[in-house]
Amino acid sequence: MSDATPDDRRLRIIGVPRRRVDGRAKVTGQTRFADDIVLPRMLHCKLLRSPLPHALIKRIDTSRAAVRPGIHLVLTGRDFPIDYGILPVSQDEQALCRDKVRFVGDPVAAVIAKDELTAFETLDLIDVEYESLRSVSDPEEGLEHPSPRIHDYGEEGNIHKRVSLNFGNLEEGFAEADHVFEDTFFYEGNTHLPIEQHAAVAAVDQDGKLTIWSSTQVPHYLHRALSRALEMDPAHIRVIATPNGGGFGGKSDILNHEIVLGKAALLLGRPVKICLTREEVFYCHRGRHPVLMHLKTGVKKDGTITAMHLRTLIDGGGYGSYGVASTFYTGALQTVTYRIPRYRFQACRVFTNKPPCGPKRGHGTPQPRFGQEIQLDKIAEALGLDPAEMRLRITEQSDTITANYMRVTTTGLAECIRRVVERSGWKEKFRKLPEGRGVGLACSSYLSGAGLPIYYNKMPHSGVQLKLDRGGGVTAFCGATEIGQGSDDVLAACIAEVLGIDPFDIRPVTGDTDLTPVDLGSYSSRVTLMMGNAAIQAAARARDLLAEAVAGRLGVPKQRLVFASRRVFDTEDPGKGVSFREAVCLAEEEFGTLGTTGSYTPPPSAALYKGGGVGPSPSYSYTASVVEVEVDKVTGWITVPRVWIAHDIGQAINPTLARGQVEGSVYMGLGEALMEEQAFRRLPAKLSGALVHKFPSMLEYKSPTSLDMPEIFTDLIENPDPRGPFGAKEVGQGPLLPVMPAVANAVYDAVGVRIDEVPITPEKILKALEAKAAGKLPRYGPARFPDVPYPEPLQVPTPWEGGDGRAVNQPERKPAVKLDNEAGTKNKVARP
Repeated sequence: MSDATPDDRRLRIIGVPRRRVDGRAKVTGQTRFADDIVLPRMLHCKLLRSPLPHALIKRIDTSRAAVRPGIHLVLTGRDFPIDYGILPVSQDEQALCRDKVRFVGDPVAAVIAKDELTAFETLDLIDVEYESLRSVSDPEEGLEHPSPRIHDYGEEGNIHKRVSLNFGNLEEGFAEADHVFEDTFFYEGNTHLPIEQHAAVAAVDQDGKLTIWSSTQVPHYLHRALSRALEMDPAHIRVIATPNGGGFGGKSDILNHEIVLGKAALLLGRPVKICLTREEVFYCHRGRHPVLMHLKTGVKKDGTITAMHLRTLIDGGGYGSYGVASTFYTGALQTVTYRIPRYRFQACRVFTNKPPCGPKRGHGTPQPRFGQEIQLDKIAEALGLDPAEMRLRITEQSDTITANYMRVTTTGLAECIRRVVERSGWKEKFRKLPEGRGVGLACSSYLSGAGLPIYYNKMPHSGVQLKLDRGGGVTAFCGATEIGQGSDDVLAACIAEVLGIDPFDIRPVTGDTDLTPVDLGSYSSRVTLMMGNAAIQAAARARDLLAEAVAGRLGVPKQRLVFASRRVFDTEDPGKGVSFREAVCLAEEEFGTLGTTGSYTPPPSAALYKGGGVGPSPSYSYTASVVEVEVDKVTGWITVPRVWIAHDIGQAINPTLARGQVEGSVYMGLGEALMEEQAFRRLPAKLSGALVHKFPSMLEYKSPTSLDMPEIFTDLIENPDPRGPFGAKEVGQGPLLPVMPAVANAVYDAVGVRIDEVPITPEKILKALEAKAAGKLPRYGPARFPDVPYPEPLQVPTPWEGGDGRAVNQPERKPAVKLDNEAGTKNKVARP
């Protein structure tokens, strides 16, 4: 084994197949581990990326690179004729660009070499001739200049997606209001910044089947995309989602390098590896959309909302990604938090020549939540009301269908508000602290998983398969992906609770498309609820088999048997029983090899209008937060010494992990509130005029450190939800949402200036203080909302108007091609 590199040994451990050639180990280009074990040496991949934001590719010459020693393969866009994408309506990405680049960093070629340094150096030997095109830097510019188009599809020009939905008589609602407030807000984009960069390995076995190990959140959807892009039978592709160091949404899309590695491994028959640099991760992005928002809200004198009109303008970046869903999410959940009887939501996503935006923790909802929570504070001040008391008056209720047909099962928001108000000493601090110190309150709600899959079908969203062995152990197979959020622990805990054994007796096998049942992925805070319910069902079925066998042996009704402390015993005579291990053996004697399955499909949605597929969830979580700040009026510097946060979790399956998720959300929320921004600038015309990333490294892109973290007081509000596993709801994303507006509201309490955009930087505070001193509006933020060509709204009568969830003016839709099963069989169906 002396000639085996660490990478070679790792591949041997994780299962790259071994082969013999004519009874002897083949040595050339391979690593020899033993007389009968041979493994090809690892190759390394690097990507050549565009230096221009928008250009036609006129010519690519790889001849110099191809003949360099140590180079095994050079790939370009012509090697990848099939486009792909995460959503069926946005199949607009290419593994390597064929004819056009759409942002600085778009990959145009790949080099596979003997080592990473050789591959990197060889990129300079590839000659690319570009024809520069006009680039779009922001949505307003995209609206003003419909050509050249960044993509040939979309609504029109550079508009990707427009949404216009109306629920109830908005004009009547505003007429009923005692006051109508209008405000404009801006939420800057930011990126995920996981500790671990994107990485992947691809290898082909002796049967020609492809295996890819990737730091992905969505192995199932990556599996689908690989099959499509490589034109390969999905049965011959295996995706293994490795446990990875954070995702936050950035690894829930299909990325270029994953497709490129698959192709390279197939062509070379050698394992190929790539690890992106931090700069390349910034180029992959898929992070928070920059969103400009205009909120018009009518209220009664007591703060009761009579109507709301929300308009958003969204910077989508260079590709579709999850953008269609993101567009809807900038308005879908406003009605879930507070009672809004009449609601109009209009949104427009525009392509720009920047890295594509996508889902980041909270996916599309932090931006409008920021605007709404600040506006509610402005309303409370104008009406002379306490912001906490006003919010308590308008919270949405349990067992409710909202104006836009989101079904709320349970809500603990009122208790969350009461808890943080009490714990923070709100009544003693709000408007009463010395100048420069202040407190702010904000609330939020979020999904416990999306109600529909990305590709419409009626199959389960999550499946769990159990294997019980004679030693008393249980192996749990599930496609869910462990990204540091603790999903493997939740899987083990749910099964252990049902079977009465220790979680340590359970071995989770997750995120492997060959071995595990399908789970759609770790996104939308869906895993605990959906995987948990599937796990409980599988465990309950196993328990029934064991109980039947034990009941026969003990001669007692199986309804009297209890599973606890690794035993199965009679409730009326606890000494009468068997160990769990014995129970498994008895059941195997009676039924043969023991295995059970469980699955989960969300309940049908009440929202039947076009676009109603985004927003419905089996249940919603709720959060309230109070943030205390100290603001230096001389420098504008903001310090956050304390945060109080209460989260309606339904039931905490693992309180320690749940608190970690809440406090991680506080950390990320403070970063977005105070410093993080995915900003861009144009190079001088003499250099190229290119639109480039302002901070493509962690040296300049600022994020909080442990020294910046405040003291956090966390409360988990437990009110079991009937749709959750043991009553549990999500905790991974919802607690992020109130942090940013709470900081903004606290800054106003401290120094009397409104910062209506994020990040809230010292420079913006000083400018607002200057305006205040000059007798001007003490505010920093966007001054206007542009004219956007929104379509005529779909008119959806509300439930209290006798509506049935459908639009009265919804146009007939042409039959759509639907993938009726995961093998890809196509059927013509009319979409609902």
